[in-house]
Amino acid sequence: MTDEVSGAPAPHAPAAAGTVAVYRGATLFDGTGRPVRPGTSIVVDGPVVRAVGDDATITAQLPADTQVFDLDGRFVVPGLIDAHQHIATPPDRPAAEAVLRRLVYSGVTAIRDMADDLRQVGDLARATLVGEIPGPDIRYAALMAGPGFFDDPRTHLVSQGETPGAVPWMQAITKDTDLPLAVALARGTHASAIKVYADLDHTTVAAITAEAHRQGVPVWAHATVFPAAPGQIVAAGADTISHVTLLAFEGTDEPLTSYKRKPRVAYERFTAGDDPHVEELFALMRRRGTVLDATAGMWASEALAGDGPDDAARAAANTELAAVLTAQAHRAGVDIATGTDYETDPGEPFPALFEELAFLVRRCGMSPAQVLRSATLIGARGAGAEDTMGSVEAGKLANFVVLDDDPLRDIENLRSVTLTVKRGRCFERRAFDTPARAEGAATARAEGPIPAHAEGPTTVRVEGPTPDLSAEADAPGATHRAEETR
Repeated sequence: MTDEVSGAPAPHAPAAAGTVAVYRGATLFDGTGRPVRPGTSIVVDGPVVRAVGDDATITAQLPADTQVFDLDGRFVVPGLIDAHQHIATPPDRPAAEAVLRRLVYSGVTAIRDMADDLRQVGDLARATLVGEIPGPDIRYAALMAGPGFFDDPRTHLVSQGETPGAVPWMQAITKDTDLPLAVALARGTHASAIKVYADLDHTTVAAITAEAHRQGVPVWAHATVFPAAPGQIVAAGADTISHVTLLAFEGTDEPLTSYKRKPRVAYERFTAGDDPHVEELFALMRRRGTVLDATAGMWASEALAGDGPDDAARAAANTELAAVLTAQAHRAGVDIATGTDYETDPGEPFPALFEELAFLVRRCGMSPAQVLRSATLIGARGAGAEDTMGSVEAGKLANFVVLDDDPLRDIENLRSVTLTVKRGRCFERRAFDTPARAEGAATARAEGPIPAHAEGPTTVRVEGPTPDLSAEADAPGATHRAEETR
């Protein structure tokens, strides 16, 4: 072509290969299971971590023109991962961009989008990947369900202009479906996985899973698909299952007929936290490496508070159920990822993921270190991206978060974020407060060309504390209702 143009501006593009920066003086929780390491340097080459080591060793090996970020002992953790988001039900580009922006400036460097209008999600994923807009990487799923599910109003919201159940990102599956073609169509959306949702028996779930795996596609499923039960879904080979409260249908005496006709939950079965049916299920999940996307704190959120005493009682019962079952899963050694399935109000300074992490610590018997592992390495595993993200190691993406305060002492200290590095690109938290002016200044300051100095490396001090974020209250954005899981 003779008329090539550069395309849309990409002010948040990943750092270019060959652009070397060092983040020195970190107190590093690297996500691998190693102890926290003070006095640590992280060498970043473009979008990738080149090396991690003690300050003295790394400094001795630095080229003279290397840009150095002096962290002065601040805490560094891997980029956080929200394992359960919906950013296009219904599509609303300004609202989605506001959510994505807040996520990345809060330290979230990747999300799993668990089925939406993939026409918009695919473009948002491209835009955050190439840096047209600020936001985490987006790994998203194409949905499959039985035909009876597709009169759900949400399926119409995400298929506007087309027929729900008859589009590649939202397919109705029957005994006559050509599964190799169905999976291939889903792959054509560039989806990272197939989401198995509702109204499918265990034979069909197993067939979808086998074909998806044959084509190299992971399967992310609801924990109960109706009539397929949790144990059947895990036995079929689903890679992750979502919503811990749906595990209450394992071992029920009542038939699991359809998504719309769920049996009553016998809450009294689970109060002791040792239900034997669920214990057997967790043992199977541990053996197979199935990740649990618990969404444990969802029912405690304002998004599901409801409008009256009946709604409040239901939310309280499900909150307790989620806490008990998640704690039992943790004790059983199940890998737990940190998904939300809702968002906080647009005026809030931080996303729902922070509420989920706090819930896991306060209500589910997990330590802050265990929760951080769930929000990083296990989240990456559940998203099928453990080879590129989830820990701060040489060869992985340069995705990490700089904090003023120790999150291992108090998980709420994640709110002391001062800097997110995503694919080597800096997102200073203070730029979140005044998006137009401060974000441009931060781009020029921290993301521009690295200067060459013959005398030695350039040092950029990362300053705190986190600024007042009240100016963000009028920014565009919207919360979505949590996915109906009960």
